[in-house]
Amino acid sequence: MRQRDDMTFPFEEYERRITALRERMEKRLLDAVVITDPENLMYLTDYQTTGYSFFQALVVPLSSEPFMITRALEESNVHARTWVEISRPYPDTGDAIQSLVQSLREFGLADKYIGYERNSYFFPAYHQDYIHTTFTDGQLLDCFGIVEQGRVCKSPVEIEVMRKAARATEAGMRAGYEACQPGATENDIGAAISAAMFHAGGEPPAVMPYVTSGPRSMIGHATWEGREVQPGEHVFLEVGGCYRRYHTAMMRTVVLDDLSTSMYKAQERMKLALHEVKRAMRPGLTVSDADNLVRAIITDNDVGARLVTRSGYSIGIAFPPSWDEGYIISLKQGDSTVLEEGMTFHLIPWMWGVDGDKTCGISDTVMITADGCRSFFDFDEDFVCKPSDKRSTRTLKLAGSEAQSEATTEAKAASSAESHNSEE
Repeated sequence: MRQRDDMTFPFEEYERRITALRERMEKRLLDAVVITDPENLMYLTDYQTTGYSFFQALVVPLSSEPFMITRALEESNVHARTWVEISRPYPDTGDAIQSLVQSLREFGLADKYIGYERNSYFFPAYHQDYIHTTFTDGQLLDCFGIVEQGRVCKSPVEIEVMRKAARATEAGMRAGYEACQPGATENDIGAAISAAMFHAGGEPPAVMPYVTSGPRSMIGHATWEGREVQPGEHVFLEVGGCYRRYHTAMMRTVVLDDLSTSMYKAQERMKLALHEVKRAMRPGLTVSDADNLVRAIITDNDVGARLVTRSGYSIGIAFPPSWDEGYIISLKQGDSTVLEEGMTFHLIPWMWGVDGDKTCGISDTVMITADGCRSFFDFDEDFVCKPSDKRSTRTLKLAGSEAQSEATTEAKAASSAESHNSEE
């Protein structure tokens, strides 16, 4: 390993990660692992490139020096970004898997037990078929998840990088609020969010912001397509800020009118779900418990909405096509994974189908602490209302008084129940 002081984290952090990986390898009786996921390469070495559609791999032997197999163009990233000293590039006219197998032989691994990420997006079936037919003296074993075991709990230095991503997220969302106006296009809003994130020090995220207005908010994972926002409509925003490939994300909702009773109820229900799950999340709680809590609160509504997805997912390092680490951990029913200090989650108690034709959202990115959890954001959760006249305060009071009373009663009931349980 080449010691250097210009990587995302101190050199000691990468030493710690490689040492921990080798300890897991030793328990699995693996002589080496072939790592191909871009997120895992970044985590272990600080390597990154947008050219990850071409085969690339880090080979980590149990005791000898790691080495990388990359397309020749991408080898510059090895030297410019990482601690890796040995690389074996292949030309565009070359054979990536042949280069990998030849390198395994070159470094004395031809007859060893080699782990590989069988479920990696970037180690496709035809490459796996090829290596199984050419690597015949040793044994190939699936070790998918062996790096993710280290990624799931973030170290203090990772948390600090995520805080920088959070500042970009907040800046983007504020700009989105400002850009939401009747007559603006969804493209205008998306452009404003993106520019603000980048001006705040953010870097290209794994997914550009989600911006949908009016009836388009009912389309899953849609974003701007040039639609002009109409007076009285709402705009659904989901922004993921990025710094050094680490992400934080939040959902918010802008209403270009006063809040209707149903939209006010939706707002208060999502806020209640976030409040209760953040109060409950701590080391020792299972992800299924967290999901059940959120799901019960969101499901208990009278505005026609439902939670159609998991209620949260791990978040951290990401490359396109997604900013989440949900394949490592998701908050979903029946999963007995236990929360640990250092885990980070995007909590998404969003509501699909308010009044049958609106999706709205309020979400948060949190870290699990020694005795609870904490948000990465300092950002108001209420819907942003932009009515066309000065009737907003009075109209909100008239439309929302009944819903507010219900929300207050529910909050008191939840608090009373918790107090009763504590006494027991």
